[in-house]
Amino acid sequence: MSQAAFYHPGIRKVAVIGNFLPRQCGIATFTTDLVCALNEEATEIDHWVVAMNDVLEGYSYPAPVHFELNYQNPTDYLLAADFLNMNRFDVVCLQHEFGIFGGNYGSHIINLLQNLCMPVVTTLHTVLEKPKPGQKAVMERIAQLSDRLVVMCGKAKKILQEVYGISKDKIVLIHHGIPDVHFVDSNFYKDQFGVEGCKVILSFGLISPAKGIEYVIEALPEVIKKHPEVAYIILGATHPHLKKEQGEAYRLALQRQARDLNIADYVIFHNRFVEQRELLEFLGAADIYITPYLNREQIVSGTLSQALGAGKAIISTPYWYAEEMLADRRGRIVPFRDSAALATQLIDLLDDDVGRHAMRKRAYTFCRKMIWKEVARSYLDVFAQTKNKRQMSPNRIFYAKTSQLLPHKMPQLKLDHLRRLTDDVGILQHAKFIVPNRFHGYCTDDNARALITVLMAQSLLPDSDELDSMACRYLSFLHHALNKDSGRFRNFMGYDRKLLEDEGSQDSHCRAIWGLGSAVASSESDSIVGMALELFQRSLPALLEFESPRAWAFGLVGIHAYLQRFSGDSDVRRVREKLANQLFDLYKANAGDEWPWIENKMTYANGKIPQALLLSGQWLQREDMLQAGMRSLEWLVKVQTDDKGHFVPIGNNGWMSRDGHRARFDQQPIEAENIIEACKEAYNITLDKKWIAESQRCLEWFLGRNDLSVALYDYKSGGCCDGLNANGTNQNQGAESTLAWLLSLLHSYSLVSLKEWAQPEQELKSGATEKRTGEK
Repeated sequence: MSQAAFYHPGIRKVAVIGNFLPRQCGIATFTTDLVCALNEEATEIDHWVVAMNDVLEGYSYPAPVHFELNYQNPTDYLLAADFLNMNRFDVVCLQHEFGIFGGNYGSHIINLLQNLCMPVVTTLHTVLEKPKPGQKAVMERIAQLSDRLVVMCGKAKKILQEVYGISKDKIVLIHHGIPDVHFVDSNFYKDQFGVEGCKVILSFGLISPAKGIEYVIEALPEVIKKHPEVAYIILGATHPHLKKEQGEAYRLALQRQARDLNIADYVIFHNRFVEQRELLEFLGAADIYITPYLNREQIVSGTLSQALGAGKAIISTPYWYAEEMLADRRGRIVPFRDSAALATQLIDLLDDDVGRHAMRKRAYTFCRKMIWKEVARSYLDVFAQTKNKRQMSPNRIFYAKTSQLLPHKMPQLKLDHLRRLTDDVGILQHAKFIVPNRFHGYCTDDNARALITVLMAQSLLPDSDELDSMACRYLSFLHHALNKDSGRFRNFMGYDRKLLEDEGSQDSHCRAIWGLGSAVASSESDSIVGMALELFQRSLPALLEFESPRAWAFGLVGIHAYLQRFSGDSDVRRVREKLANQLFDLYKANAGDEWPWIENKMTYANGKIPQALLLSGQWLQREDMLQAGMRSLEWLVKVQTDDKGHFVPIGNNGWMSRDGHRARFDQQPIEAENIIEACKEAYNITLDKKWIAESQRCLEWFLGRNDLSVALYDYKSGGCCDGLNANGTNQNQGAESTLAWLLSLLHSYSLVSLKEWAQPEQELKSGATEKRTGEK
């Protein structure tokens, strides 16, 4: 019997979920090292990797990666679960860190875990002693769905039991793995880095302000007075996410600090992400390793583990992992943000060659149980135990579950046709089939909806510079369309870029308000928010003179979005109250037991009316208004649901009147979209999953669950047909219909995510309570 078979009887396939090299982060390095060690210890087992992508284009992964998913796309998590189930893995090993998964506090990963058929072993890279309610709910749910939880220090095990109520029998301690290196004299490697004859101090890892490197630099002048032979090497690239947001600002600040202290010649920056072999050579050259980190709750550190394993003398701040690993004189602890204490300890260790060498030996000896070979064996033992325990229950037959959770396997977001309709002015109104039709030019309505769409899409494609560019284009159109003298938006523009009117319709004006308010609420760009804020404020006063109830409704939805960001804006709150009361008064004047509606005819975009009443009822603390919105939405859903169970929007060839006359066709995509948005708001208030079911019914209308059993969504183009008529679909794929589809899909993504992680409902319930009692 092979040694491998001794460790893992009956295991043939293991899947590891996490980040993976060449992505640059600590989780990627850990997952890569773990998989390599597992492959070496168990050559007959297939170890596959499911890699999390944080950029749209992904990475050039090596062979172990067999499946990639966009961390922000909820559908990808469900498809990954199907992939793992259909490939019949014996065990899944999840590498968990809140930030590498999408959703609130990384909640998307729950969608994957709860649809797996095999046992799950979860390695926790963060364990918070004082979590936010959402973090606690997600962690507790992950613990429920995991057969075993692996932690890398005793402190984490204690927190899981005391804070999260997890049984100690479910938790196993397996140390962070380290390379198996020889105990060598640091002088052996110094010449290749140009520091021969120096006493080398080293910090390495991805660079960010949380690393506290500035305190080491601040300590160096005092150290150099006593030991002018020191050299401080700072090894590592700037963290990719920090670099994307702030560039090299932190590294440049460190370099300026060294120059200002006249010690630039003693500080050496190596601005790159080094591979394992070169990293070990840098470690070999170090006399002292420092981790001056600033976060006390750090529960594991790969860099500290490797420094210990290389037998380095170590100085660290008292984060949890360091306190545990450096106990019993395996290192020195200094207070956070205390450069004087750092200087004292550095001088003391540099003065004491004998004491420093003894510390090195204690660290090296302690870490022999942490080499990757031993860590891999421990994981294989846990895999075997969890599989054997699961086999005590009957085997489960796998059926792909995605179809049970999503209508027709909810399509992935595809923006091809949106791009096709968009030029350097904005989005064109119409298309002949999928070809943009320039004859009709542009309109404010569609550019406002397009602005909302691309900003919502950024939650799924967060690193797309293209979406920012498109948002700026649509916002620029709105800026040009606003008549600065009257404060009114012009709606139509010809392809020759000439505006065709002095002022547009009330509805188009308020769709612009809706788009601008949404931009203020959701954009992460200060520039986009600033422009949207200016246009919003200029165009808002005109609403007070409008008479169209749908204009009021679109305006109210935009106002509520705006107030999510600037809830204290008294002027906007007063406008909201006035419009909400006008809409509610209209409802009271016209609604009856059999016709709970604002008018004697039901026409277009009907879902916006209850959505506006629901939002207003919540934030104005008006139970009567809230109930009016709920009653009208329930009625809308009822009258637009066929006896066979599919959605039937009111046709625009005659609409629906109070006397019972109703047009079956032409059915329009904007009706499905607006009902989905209203259902989403109803679910946020009530947590009643029937609203998720109703919204899915509307989404399925696009996908073929309709009167004619034909799809309006075009999977190939990414566009949507302009409507459903008695003879089939209108094959033109214009802006309004395509944007209605994209907004419906984006809202449905968030609703499905809410449904699937509604298991830990406490936080959701508290959120609903906050909405009912006032703005937070």
